Amino acid sequence: MADRAQSSETAKTPELDDEGLVLAFDFAADGYQTEDAGAAGWNWKNYSLTDARGRRKIEALENLPAIVRATLLAGDDTLHIDYDEGWLHGAITDTRHKHYTDAREIGQLRFAFNETLLVSARRHPLQSVDDVRRVVEQRKKPFRSPSELMEAIIVNSVNRLSGELIKIADELDSIEDSIVGDAWHGERERLTAVRRQLVFIHRHVATVSGLLRHVEHMHDDELPPALSNTVSRLAQRSIALLHDSEQVQSRARLLQDELIAKLGAESNRLLYVLSVMTAVLLPMTIISGLFGMNVGGLPFMENPEGFWLVAIGSGLIAAIVYFAVRRIGGRN
Repeated sequence: MADRAQSSETAKTPELDDEGLVLAFDFAADGYQTEDAGAAGWNWKNYSLTDARGRRKIEALENLPAIVRATLLAGDDTLHIDYDEGWLHGAITDTRHKHYTDAREIGQLRFAFNETLLVSARRHPLQSVDDVRRVVEQRKKPFRSPSELMEAIIVNSVNRLSGELIKIADELDSIEDSIVGDAWHGERERLTAVRRQLVFIHRHVATVSGLLRHVEHMHDDELPPALSNTVSRLAQRSIALLHDSEQVQSRARLLQDELIAKLGAESNRLLYVLSVMTAVLLPMTIISGLFGMNVGGLPFMENPEGFWLVAIGSGLIAAIVYFAVRRIGGRN
């Protein structure tokens, strides 16, 4: 199956390709997966939107309101969460599965659920969905309602980003120690990579928190109490992570400013050395140019000590210029 991770830790996903399903689970009253469909209290079905059979199956689900079906089958990348006709539905971001992409990328999870059914769909394998699938198959945690399972998917995504944010903070500690200790010359590339990761995390968290705040404010009076509490918990969790990511971003920008200041100071020092050398060599360049002209009347041409007189004079002029430039530089 498409969502099956290529590792020994991943449990086998049921072969349900005939209906365009990626996975399907029935849950008993105790919240655990059951093989007895008659004893199931609610169901979870996950479809692949790149499979025409899956799209046809979603279109054929009679208990889905038209607006909910439109959300699941939408061809654009619009993100939203809404509550209509007893269904919480929308499209949110999630990290693509690590086994199916070389670089970190953001995918979309489309979902809709009421009290007895959770329908989800995606174009690409998603990491949080697969993590929760393994939890279900290994019976590590009960899910007594679709809202609990959907909450677990979002929490898994947020926790994954939170863990990455902690690693980035530790990386910034190391970079800061190098900058303060004047061993900063190789830290520019590391800081650039860290900032790139922070942009990814901040973009993801900002999207999720914005969607959850929207549904909390716009549909709070319509949501059942249990679902309202779930949305509120998720919104608070994502907002807290958003604030953490903003703080880490601010710290990364401060380190970048300090690194740029150090680069500027070193460039100024090198330019100062180059300016001193230019000023010292300029008089000797002029003198050598004058004495190099093939014209008559040049001084010291017949004097056996002429070379040494010119050399000593050039050296004295260069020394005077050097000390003058140093004195001017010291004043500034």
